[in-house]
Amino acid sequence: MAGLYFHIPYCHRACTYCDFHFSTSLRTKGPVLAAMQQELRMRITELEGAAPGSVYFGGGTPSLLSPEELGGLLHEARALANVRSDAEITVEANPDDITAERLAAWAELGITRVSLGIQSFREERLQWMNRSHNAAQSRRAIALVARAGLRSWTMDLIYGLPGMTLAEWDEQLSIALHHGVPHLSAYCLTVEPRTALHKQVADRRTLLPDDDEQARQFEHGIARLADAGLVQYEISNFGRHGHFAVHNTSYWTGAPYLGIGPSAHSFNGTRRRWNVANNARYVAGLAQGTPWWEEEVLTAAQRINERLLTGLRTMWGVELAGLGETFLRRNASAIAHYLALEELEQRDGRLLLTQKGRNFADRIASDLFMPPQ
Repeated sequence: MAGLYFHIPYCHRACTYCDFHFSTSLRTKGPVLAAMQQELRMRITELEGAAPGSVYFGGGTPSLLSPEELGGLLHEARALANVRSDAEITVEANPDDITAERLAAWAELGITRVSLGIQSFREERLQWMNRSHNAAQSRRAIALVARAGLRSWTMDLIYGLPGMTLAEWDEQLSIALHHGVPHLSAYCLTVEPRTALHKQVADRRTLLPDDDEQARQFEHGIARLADAGLVQYEISNFGRHGHFAVHNTSYWTGAPYLGIGPSAHSFNGTRRRWNVANNARYVAGLAQGTPWWEEEVLTAAQRINERLLTGLRTMWGVELAGLGETFLRRNASAIAHYLALEELEQRDGRLLLTQKGRNFADRIASDLFMPPQ
């Protein structure tokens, strides 16, 4: 199933932990959106006639755009790509951008799913993160989205915050579940280079919980959400049946997708391509016909390693036959080791992480990586 991704590179402000590409100035918004439509027209043939089953507006903060601006991109996608009538169409949104009128306009456009960047329901946490919304706006946005009649909706929450206790994390989950959230993404705070958080940690102005405490919060979240009927179908993603994210699942299962906009990535099964993470250079490249992207053709080993890294994170695991005989011979002892530790299991011809193994997903995947060719 092909997916279509639009990267909207604008935000109200820079969050403490964020390393995604964005600008807090809207000065280039008009030229960037025009360039994105131009890029879509130029590259639509890369879908090879496949009708996208998902369209995702990510960023950045797509809810900064007016409904008319979002609609312009979506109309162009439908005109060029024959987007399926039942496609999942998601827009990421900040709580402070949510109004009943905007939700109604999005529904009129055909948007089926809203992803709310809540992160925390505590005022002091939001201020530390430098988020543009406050706790009251979070609760109001959830109430509005829950009543909007969309096919689905989701929210992001962060655990592993400085000084966070298990009781605080449980409180966050309780608030989300009280509002009947059908899907939730729970992310452990990660220190990325070139972020304000990275400097705070390097200067020891911010101390993060140790690995054991983060693991306790991770396990507690799994248990709380499972009790509420949300399935952990990917390491950080939980949903009721019928509410799993179609677009993100395509990433994790190796489906092709086309990414449009500054810093957007694309994948066709053998080649990965990424656009320049600079708004002005992106616009100039489209206008002048100079390269605004880089790409690499993946080797057989790289394709296997990507399947391991993403596939093992999901409840479906990785099909053993698709990894090839060379992989199975080379990793027979490593697989046996993790089976004995009960961190991996084999079921129906697939290799899966156990619940215990999900604490060590990246390490296990990297231990099974094929060497460079």
